[in-house]
Amino acid sequence: MIVGVSGLNGAGKGEVVHFLEAAGFDSCSLSDVIRRDLSERGLEETRERMIEAGNAIRGALGPGGLAEKMLPQLDGEGRFVVDSIRHPAEVEVLRRHDEGFRLLWVECDEAIRLPRMRDRGRPGDPETLEQLRVLEGRELESDDPRAQQLLAVRAMADAVVLNDSTLEALHAGIRSDFARLGRLEALGSAS
Repeated sequence: MIVGVSGLNGAGKGEVVHFLEAAGFDSCSLSDVIRRDLSERGLEETRERMIEAGNAIRGALGPGGLAEKMLPQLDGEGRFVVDSIRHPAEVEVLRRHDEGFRLLWVECDEAIRLPRMRDRGRPGDPETLEQLRVLEGRELESDDPRAQQLLAVRAMADAVVLNDSTLEALHAGIRSDFARLGRLEALGSAS
């Protein structure tokens, strides 16, 4: 079973992944494919370089190239959670690989996400709502088939997980979505 996780910056995708890890899922990230590429080329990881390298990989291997490069890690009977899905072709690759694939979109208002990003302190994260909107504007949609297309990914989601409250509410939302998707047993007794 493969569960994909996507959402806007600071929405709480990592918290969803942590919850699923606690339920016994193995986690992997399409961003790790990009990180390996940058490392192999001796380049420092920055947000801009990650975006450029991801676009370059999609240009060389096709829009689903990042997911294609990850497929060998997803073989077997395990349960996997895949983070950093940013292109509809990546969703399509994962759905072809696992007919039970489900995509969760993590949703949170920008007024909550911005302080979260400030608190986590990652290089390249925006400091103002204006910076956040400019950054996300480049990631939401594009005519360039290599570029991120988060709005198209959101439209493909099997469930939307709201993360605008407490961790307990987020966890309850995940359990509710898994129940609605007929996959509650996959969570076991995860809290």
